[in-house]
Amino acid sequence: MSNMFRRVVRQSKFRHVFGQAAKNDQCYDDIRVSRVTWDSSFCAVNPKFVAIIVEASGGGAFLVLPLHKTGRIDKSYPMVSGHTGPVLDIDWCPHNDQVIASGSEDCTVMVWQIPENGLTGPMSAPVVILEGHSKRVGIVTWHPTARSLLLSAGGDNVIIIWNVGTGEAVITLEDMHPDVIYSVCWNRNGSLICTACKDKKVRVIDPRKEEIVAEKDKAHEGARPMRAIFLADGNVFTTGFSRMSERQLALWNPQNMEEPISVHEMDTSNGVLLPFYDPDTNVVYLCGKGDSSIRYFEITDETPFVHYLNTFSTKEPQRGMGYMPKRGLDVNKCEIARFYKLHERKCEPITMTVPRKSDLFQDDLYPDTAGPDCALEAEEWFEGKNGDPVLISLKHGYVPGKNRDLKVVKKNILENKLSKNTENTSPAHKAASSPTPSFKHEAKLDEILKEIKSLRALVSSQEKRISKLEEQMAKIAN
Repeated sequence: MSNMFRRVVRQSKFRHVFGQAAKNDQCYDDIRVSRVTWDSSFCAVNPKFVAIIVEASGGGAFLVLPLHKTGRIDKSYPMVSGHTGPVLDIDWCPHNDQVIASGSEDCTVMVWQIPENGLTGPMSAPVVILEGHSKRVGIVTWHPTARSLLLSAGGDNVIIIWNVGTGEAVITLEDMHPDVIYSVCWNRNGSLICTACKDKKVRVIDPRKEEIVAEKDKAHEGARPMRAIFLADGNVFTTGFSRMSERQLALWNPQNMEEPISVHEMDTSNGVLLPFYDPDTNVVYLCGKGDSSIRYFEITDETPFVHYLNTFSTKEPQRGMGYMPKRGLDVNKCEIARFYKLHERKCEPITMTVPRKSDLFQDDLYPDTAGPDCALEAEEWFEGKNGDPVLISLKHGYVPGKNRDLKVVKKNILENKLSKNTENTSPAHKAASSPTPSFKHEAKLDEILKEIKSLRALVSSQEKRISKLEEQMAKIAN
């Protein structure tokens, strides 16, 4: 570690953050973690479930376990297994804790809806299959603030932004990356993305204008994979390798990418550094693949801007890592981060805690954080609107809301033509008339129509019967 980090002892509430690995009975055991050679984190977690990409014969699969289902996982435990090739990346939807997307070597992206209490049998039918990549899909990541928007990046060096609600590819970014895309990250409000590519460039892209806003050639000079993420203030944080194969981290201002704001050499290990970032505390956690440690840094406005805090080390190297969103943490224990570390055969939770004596809610550790509600609908975003995350307070211990089902609506071509003809109508009228009925509604409609038919039949038979009776009565009266 360079002396840059050691020079001054500075005041920070995160200097004494300590990590603690879960006890054995709190781990998830007997899981065969995937051996695919791809640098994704292989694990995704949210306040309800932990999902892990696993070895699977004859296709690709991942496990989805309710968080409380710790201990030994039975070999016959049901899996999500619709892909025909290995799964390379998974990501939970930030606005619905039961929806997860997966990208695979079979060139497809699939979106799944997990039952409320987890799987009771194997799942092989996704809610929607997104087809558009010509090579394997190595990256999937949801839009942070708009509903049902998903980005995928493939081995064809193409980035696609999908409207999952309609199952359509709405934006396709081709010809921007001449080589493998190592990472893609949305900024805080989802108006920009930043990418790291094998051509050693870091790019900041406006996906709706389909243009590169800023780029830096040779952000890190080494040949091994880089990573780039957005920070809350709009700066970009990168990890990579120097020409001497030392691991580096750097901070960039997209307004001026000539020189980094700061750059640090770390060590000479060859594992790719996966950065996990907490926008509420401005702490970045670096987990190297194959390392047995998590290093963490605080990012501030004072030089050297990236301040080394501490390292949490264990004996076992990590195969992958899941990172819990803030609303899934235990605020009563002053937990500021929780990781799910993958070993070869198990998944081990690691909690990061700030020691505090008081039992009161520590509002300096828990400013309002991104909640599960979206700020925008997909269509609004495509039309050019932006929305910051809808924040929630963690003061009363987070209580999850009811999840709405993810509905996929196939577009009705006729309706598009109709809406073009009726462009003079008021926006309110348009909004009211635009939703197409989903499959569920159609089935309901059929049911109602059948019922009406049978009622009609019943009424006409009763009418006949009544008129017969009336005739008989008339005869008797005569």
